[in-house]
Amino acid sequence: MPVHPSVSLRSAVTTRLRAAGCVFAEDEARILLAAAATPAVLAAMVRDRAAGRPLEHVAGWAEFAGLRIAVDPGVFVPRRRSEFLARSAAALAHQDALVVDLCCGTGALGAALAATAAHPVRLYAADLDPAAVRCARRNLAATGAEVSEGDLFDALPAGLRGRVEVLIANVPYVPTADIALLPAEARLHEARPALDGGADGLDVLRRVAADAPHWLAPGGALLFETSDQQAAAALDVVTAAGLTAALGYDDDLDATVVTATRTRHAVS
Repeated sequence: MPVHPSVSLRSAVTTRLRAAGCVFAEDEARILLAAAATPAVLAAMVRDRAAGRPLEHVAGWAEFAGLRIAVDPGVFVPRRRSEFLARSAAALAHQDALVVDLCCGTGALGAALAATAAHPVRLYAADLDPAAVRCARRNLAATGAEVSEGDLFDALPAGLRGRVEVLIANVPYVPTADIALLPAEARLHEARPALDGGADGLDVLRRVAADAPHWLAPGGALLFETSDQQAAAALDVVTAAGLTAALGYDDDLDATVVTATRTRHAVS
């Protein structure tokens, strides 16, 4: 049971969080009060949040596309802008479509797609980080998804080659030199491999794009998020891999998504 949220207690927690620089202190106080089982747990949670740990790591969950997604310490926190990626992928998922959530992190994208797609899908997910895989297995349990640990496509069953109809790959795309400019919550508390995209931010995308045509079914699509500044270069990467690419934008979420489709001729 959560700590009883008296007015004075809520006010005290809000004041402590505001003093620590939490912009949405009142909302965060409400979340921590609901999450804490005892006053001692609440005190520890408030202390951790005031020290700069991400709210989602402290509370143990993040809200994403209307879902409550479990987030363990150290695991990449799903960003709200990625809801556009989930929606874009869900729109392509027909009845029993074979869907892969690569670099799945908590599994938030796969969970959102499964919850919002017009039809049931067959879902696979994979990540290199064991902590992320543990989260994803919890978050995707109700979907029946198979969640594997490993490096990109190496983690997937070989039988999926040439059959994937929707491939979500929310690869890291922050240039290495820009990691130092990220907010401390991400820079200090999320696994670096989930953030670092190499010198120009596109290293992992290049690896995914190079193999994607061999895993996608004819007409299947790879979808990934990128930044406005990287969009042109990201399009070049997937085009060079033989995919036909298009950009999508969501102004409200400030999100950019690339949809790269395998043409229906066979891959040599």
